Amino acid sequence: MVDISLLDPTTLTNILLIALSGTLVCIGVHFVPVGGAPAAMAQATGIGTGTVELAAGSGLVGLITAAYMYSNVENAPMALVLAAGAMGSMIMIASAMLAASLIYAYGVGVPFASAQVKHDPITRERQDTYMSKGTQGQGIPTVCFVSGVIGAALGGIGGALIYFVLIGIYGQLISSASAAAVAGVFTMGVFYVNAVVPSYGVGGTIEGVHDPKFMRVLPKDVVTSFFVSLVMGVVAILIAIGM
Repeated sequence: MVDISLLDPTTLTNILLIALSGTLVCIGVHFVPVGGAPAAMAQATGIGTGTVELAAGSGLVGLITAAYMYSNVENAPMALVLAAGAMGSMIMIASAMLAASLIYAYGVGVPFASAQVKHDPITRERQDTYMSKGTQGQGIPTVCFVSGVIGAALGGIGGALIYFVLIGIYGQLISSASAAAVAGVFTMGVFYVNAVVPSYGVGGTIEGVHDPKFMRVLPKDVVTSFFVSLVMGVVAILIAIGM
Protein backbone atom coordinates (compact mmCIF):
# COMPACT_ATOMS: atom_id res chain seq x y z
CA MET A 1 0.00 0.00 0.00
CA VAL A 2 1.40 3.39 -0.98
CA ASP A 3 1.34 5.98 1.80
CA ILE A 4 -0.12 9.30 0.63
CA SER A 5 -0.02 12.49 2.69
CA LEU A 6 -1.50 15.89 1.92
CA LEU A 7 1.73 17.55 3.05
CA ASP A 8 4.00 15.47 0.84
CA PRO A 9 5.76 17.64 -1.82
CA THR A 10 4.68 15.28 -4.61
CA THR A 11 1.07 15.40 -3.41
CA LEU A 12 1.12 19.19 -3.23
CA THR A 13 2.49 19.30 -6.77
CA ASN A 14 -0.32 17.03 -7.96
CA ILE A 15 -2.92 19.26 -6.28
CA LEU A 16 -1.46 22.31 -8.03
CA LEU A 17 -1.46 20.47 -11.36
CA ILE A 18 -5.16 19.65 -10.92
CA ALA A 19 -5.84 23.31 -10.07
CA LEU A 20 -3.94 24.35 -13.20
CA SER A 21 -5.86 21.81 -15.28
CA GLY A 22 -9.23 23.09 -14.16
CA THR A 23 -8.13 26.66 -14.84
CA LEU A 24 -7.14 25.72 -18.39
CA VAL A 25 -10.61 24.27 -18.91
CA CYS A 26 -12.15 27.52 -17.70
CA ILE A 27 -9.90 29.64 -19.93
CA GLY A 28 -10.68 27.43 -22.91
CA VAL A 29 -14.42 28.01 -22.51
CA HIS A 30 -13.93 31.75 -23.04
CA PHE A 31 -12.21 31.13 -26.37
CA VAL A 32 -15.05 29.01 -27.76
CA PRO A 33 -17.79 31.03 -29.55
CA VAL A 34 -20.79 30.35 -27.32
CA GLY A 35 -24.01 31.45 -28.99
CA GLY A 36 -26.70 29.84 -26.89
CA ALA A 37 -30.33 30.22 -27.94
CA PRO A 38 -29.73 33.43 -29.98
CA ALA A 39 -27.21 31.60 -32.17
CA ALA A 40 -29.68 28.77 -32.68
CA MET A 41 -31.95 31.38 -34.27
CA ALA A 42 -29.05 32.97 -36.22
CA GLN A 43 -29.34 36.13 -34.13
CA ALA A 44 -25.84 35.87 -32.63
CA THR A 45 -22.52 34.39 -33.65
CA GLY A 46 -21.28 31.05 -32.38
CA ILE A 47 -22.53 27.53 -31.72
CA GLY A 48 -26.17 27.35 -30.68
CA THR A 49 -25.63 25.93 -27.20
CA GLY A 50 -24.23 26.98 -23.82
CA THR A 51 -20.85 26.99 -22.10
CA VAL A 52 -21.46 23.88 -20.03
CA GLU A 53 -22.39 21.70 -23.00
CA LEU A 54 -19.50 22.93 -25.14
CA ALA A 55 -16.89 22.60 -22.39
CA ALA A 56 -18.10 19.20 -21.27
CA GLY A 57 -18.49 17.92 -24.82
CA SER A 58 -15.07 18.97 -26.02
CA GLY A 59 -13.50 17.98 -22.73
CA LEU A 60 -15.00 14.49 -22.74
CA VAL A 61 -13.76 13.83 -26.26
CA GLY A 62 -10.32 15.07 -25.24
CA LEU A 63 -10.48 12.84 -22.18
CA ILE A 64 -11.28 9.81 -24.34
CA THR A 65 -8.36 10.44 -26.73
CA ALA A 66 -6.00 11.13 -23.83
CA ALA A 67 -7.07 7.94 -22.04
CA TYR A 68 -6.65 5.94 -25.24
CA MET A 69 -3.13 7.27 -25.71
CA TYR A 70 -2.23 6.58 -22.07
CA SER A 71 -3.51 3.00 -22.16
CA ASN A 72 -2.12 2.03 -25.56
CA VAL A 73 1.37 3.54 -25.38
CA GLU A 74 3.63 1.95 -22.80
CA ASN A 75 5.01 4.53 -20.37
CA ALA A 76 3.36 7.29 -22.39
CA PRO A 77 5.00 10.63 -21.61
CA MET A 78 2.86 13.47 -20.31
CA ALA A 79 3.42 15.58 -23.43
CA LEU A 80 2.02 12.83 -25.66
CA VAL A 81 -1.08 12.36 -23.49
CA LEU A 82 -1.71 16.11 -23.39
CA ALA A 83 -1.29 16.37 -27.16
CA ALA A 84 -3.81 13.55 -27.66
CA GLY A 85 -6.30 15.29 -25.37
CA ALA A 86 -5.86 18.59 -27.19
CA MET A 87 -6.27 16.98 -30.61
CA GLY A 88 -9.45 15.12 -29.67
CA SER A 89 -11.03 18.24 -28.21
CA MET A 90 -10.01 20.38 -31.20
CA ILE A 91 -11.54 17.90 -33.64
CA MET A 92 -14.79 17.82 -31.69
CA ILE A 93 -15.22 21.61 -31.49
CA ALA A 94 -14.06 22.13 -35.10
CA SER A 95 -16.60 19.54 -36.24
CA ALA A 96 -19.36 21.24 -34.26
CA MET A 97 -18.49 24.64 -35.72
CA LEU A 98 -18.29 23.22 -39.24
CA ALA A 99 -21.69 21.53 -38.92
CA ALA A 100 -23.20 24.73 -37.50
CA SER A 101 -21.67 26.74 -40.35
CA LEU A 102 -23.24 24.45 -42.95
CA ILE A 103 -26.64 24.91 -41.33
CA TYR A 104 -26.22 28.69 -41.10
CA ALA A 105 -25.07 29.03 -44.72
CA TYR A 106 -27.27 26.51 -46.52
CA GLY A 107 -30.16 26.03 -44.11
CA VAL A 108 -30.76 29.55 -42.79
CA GLY A 109 -29.01 31.44 -45.59
CA VAL A 110 -27.15 34.04 -43.52
CA PRO A 111 -23.68 35.51 -44.10
CA PHE A 112 -21.16 35.08 -41.29
CA ALA A 113 -20.57 38.41 -39.53
CA SER A 114 -19.20 39.49 -36.16
CA ALA A 115 -20.83 42.28 -34.18
CA GLN A 116 -17.75 42.89 -32.04
CA VAL A 117 -15.22 43.97 -34.69
CA LYS A 118 -15.53 46.05 -37.84
CA HIS A 119 -12.96 43.87 -39.64
CA ASP A 120 -12.19 40.21 -38.99
CA PRO A 121 -8.75 40.23 -37.28
CA ILE A 122 -7.61 37.26 -39.38
CA THR A 123 -9.11 37.74 -42.85
CA ARG A 124 -9.42 41.55 -42.57
CA GLU A 125 -12.85 41.24 -44.20
CA ARG A 126 -15.36 43.91 -43.23
CA GLN A 127 -18.09 42.68 -40.92
CA ASP A 128 -20.62 45.43 -40.24
CA THR A 129 -21.93 45.59 -43.81
CA TYR A 130 -23.06 41.96 -43.56
CA MET A 131 -24.86 42.34 -40.24
CA SER A 132 -28.53 41.47 -40.40
CA LYS A 133 -30.81 43.99 -38.69
CA GLY A 134 -31.89 43.05 -35.20
CA THR A 135 -29.05 40.58 -34.65
CA GLN A 136 -25.77 40.52 -32.73
CA GLY A 137 -24.04 38.95 -35.70
CA GLN A 138 -24.62 35.54 -37.21
CA GLY A 139 -22.81 32.38 -38.20
CA ILE A 140 -19.24 31.58 -37.17
CA PRO A 141 -16.78 34.03 -38.77
CA THR A 142 -13.14 33.01 -39.27
CA VAL A 143 -11.87 34.66 -36.09
CA CYS A 144 -14.56 32.85 -34.06
CA PHE A 145 -13.63 29.51 -35.64
CA VAL A 146 -9.91 29.92 -34.94
CA SER A 147 -10.62 31.12 -31.40
CA GLY A 148 -12.83 28.09 -30.80
CA VAL A 149 -10.14 25.66 -31.93
CA ILE A 150 -7.61 27.33 -29.59
CA GLY A 151 -10.08 27.14 -26.71
CA ALA A 152 -10.73 23.46 -27.41
CA ALA A 153 -7.00 22.77 -27.32
CA LEU A 154 -6.69 24.43 -23.90
CA GLY A 155 -9.67 22.50 -22.56
CA GLY A 156 -8.36 19.22 -23.97
CA ILE A 157 -4.94 19.79 -22.42
CA GLY A 158 -6.56 20.62 -19.09
CA GLY A 159 -8.67 17.47 -19.08
CA ALA A 160 -5.79 15.27 -20.19
CA LEU A 161 -3.55 16.67 -17.46
CA ILE A 162 -6.13 15.94 -14.76
CA TYR A 163 -6.49 12.39 -16.05
CA PHE A 164 -2.72 11.88 -16.25
CA VAL A 165 -2.23 13.07 -12.66
CA LEU A 166 -5.14 11.11 -11.20
CA ILE A 167 -4.43 7.81 -12.89
CA GLY A 168 -0.85 8.11 -11.70
CA ILE A 169 -2.14 8.42 -8.13
CA TYR A 170 -4.97 5.90 -8.18
CA GLY A 171 -3.00 3.40 -10.27
CA GLN A 172 -0.73 2.84 -7.27
CA LEU A 173 -3.67 1.93 -5.05
CA ILE A 174 -6.16 -0.05 -7.16
CA SER A 175 -6.21 -2.01 -10.39
CA SER A 176 -5.46 -0.16 -13.62
CA ALA A 177 -9.02 -0.58 -14.93
CA SER A 178 -10.55 0.75 -11.72
CA ALA A 179 -8.02 3.59 -11.60
CA ALA A 180 -8.94 4.61 -15.15
CA ALA A 181 -12.64 4.61 -14.26
CA VAL A 182 -12.20 6.68 -11.09
CA ALA A 183 -9.85 9.12 -12.81
CA GLY A 184 -12.22 9.49 -15.76
CA VAL A 185 -15.28 10.14 -13.62
CA PHE A 186 -13.45 12.67 -11.44
CA THR A 187 -12.10 14.44 -14.51
CA MET A 188 -15.66 14.73 -15.86
CA GLY A 189 -16.65 16.37 -12.59
CA VAL A 190 -13.85 18.90 -12.87
CA PHE A 191 -14.97 19.69 -16.42
CA TYR A 192 -18.54 20.37 -15.39
CA VAL A 193 -17.52 22.56 -12.45
CA ASN A 194 -15.17 24.62 -14.58
CA ALA A 195 -17.80 24.94 -17.30
CA VAL A 196 -20.35 26.36 -14.86
CA VAL A 197 -17.92 28.95 -13.43
CA PRO A 198 -17.46 30.89 -16.70
CA SER A 199 -21.14 30.58 -17.58
CA TYR A 200 -21.89 33.22 -14.95
CA GLY A 201 -19.17 35.52 -16.25
CA VAL A 202 -20.02 35.05 -19.91
CA GLY A 203 -23.69 35.61 -19.19
CA GLY A 204 -25.11 34.13 -22.36
CA THR A 205 -22.96 34.67 -25.44
CA ILE A 206 -19.31 35.34 -26.25
CA GLU A 207 -17.63 35.41 -29.66
CA GLY A 208 -14.13 34.45 -28.56
CA VAL A 209 -10.78 36.06 -27.88
CA HIS A 210 -11.63 39.23 -29.84
CA ASP A 211 -14.82 39.89 -27.88
CA PRO A 212 -14.45 42.83 -25.40
CA LYS A 213 -16.25 40.65 -22.86
CA PHE A 214 -13.29 38.22 -23.02
CA MET A 215 -10.82 40.42 -21.14
CA ARG A 216 -13.54 41.83 -18.91
CA VAL A 217 -14.67 38.54 -17.40
CA LEU A 218 -11.62 36.27 -17.88
CA PRO A 219 -9.47 37.45 -14.90
CA LYS A 220 -12.27 36.98 -12.36
CA ASP A 221 -13.28 33.62 -13.78
CA VAL A 222 -9.67 32.39 -13.82
CA VAL A 223 -9.15 33.25 -10.14
CA THR A 224 -12.44 31.60 -9.18
CA SER A 225 -11.69 28.52 -11.26
CA PHE A 226 -8.19 28.12 -9.80
CA PHE A 227 -9.40 28.06 -6.20
CA VAL A 228 -12.38 25.84 -7.01
CA SER A 229 -10.06 23.40 -8.80
CA LEU A 230 -7.62 23.60 -5.91
CA VAL A 231 -10.35 22.37 -3.58
CA MET A 232 -11.19 19.58 -6.03
CA GLY A 233 -7.50 18.63 -6.11
CA VAL A 234 -7.57 18.23 -2.33
CA VAL A 235 -10.73 16.12 -2.64
CA ALA A 236 -9.01 13.91 -5.22
CA ILE A 237 -6.15 13.27 -2.80
CA LEU A 238 -8.54 12.59 0.09
CA ILE A 239 -10.22 9.97 -2.09
CA ALA A 240 -6.81 8.36 -2.62
CA ILE A 241 -6.06 8.44 1.10
CA GLY A 242 -9.38 6.73 1.80
CA MET A 243 -8.63 3.85 -0.62
